[in-house]
Amino acid sequence: MFQRMIDDIKDSTGTALRLTSLAMAAAFALFITTCFLCAAAFMFALERYGAIEACLAGAAVFFAVSAVAAGSYMVRKHQAKVRAERAAKAAANAPLFDPAMVAVGIQVARAIGIKRVVPILAIGGVALGLFAARGYAQADEPAE
Repeated sequence: MFQRMIDDIKDSTGTALRLTSLAMAAAFALFITTCFLCAAAFMFALERYGAIEACLAGAAVFFAVSAVAAGSYMVRKHQAKVRAERAAKAAANAPLFDPAMVAVGIQVARAIGIKRVVPILAIGGVALGLFAARGYAQADEPAE
């Protein structure tokens, strides 16, 4: 049993390593292609408009690309922060963390008996997990 699990992990690791190396090779080739395209555009602008204009045009293109990348990074960072704040609020407002609810649960466990409460808690835990998963899936869908 453990040997099969180890073999599966080895296979998945080998596959992931091969895919990662292929992705790195493709990224390197894309980088080289982009470098040649930039050089060709620079040479075209150099012949047609001159050295200063070619340098300024290249700088403007790379400035625009970096501005878009920085803006995208800032938006994603803000979205992650808002998502984390919402998750923290949802966790803080959970009724299970209310001290009064915990006290009621302890009293119920004492009244019924611990041997009878364990199966009820197990069923309740499964139901809570299903309910939480359904609520999380609905929260991820975009609102129209």
